[in-house]
Amino acid sequence: MTSKVDEALGYEQARDELIEVVRRLEAGGTTLEESLALWERGEELAKVCRRWLDGARARLDAALAEEAEAEQALAERADGAGDS
Repeated sequence: MTSKVDEALGYEQARDELIEVVRRLEAGGTTLEESLALWERGEELAKVCRRWLDGARARLDAALAEEAEAEQALAERADGAGDS
């Protein structure tokens, strides 16, 4: 479950915190309990990043589809104008 605080995190904030979590895990020197807490936090942050990236992908796909539709409409008009 993601907290309200995590929902307010921007992509860059979540990514930067995730990088720090990974750095701390890789460095070692933490207790098992601390490592588990870091791992769980990393999973939450990864979900935040994934939501941001999925949203960006959906917006990009929608913009590309809109552009393709506009180009197709222009091509159809140009084809129709040449038939007259």
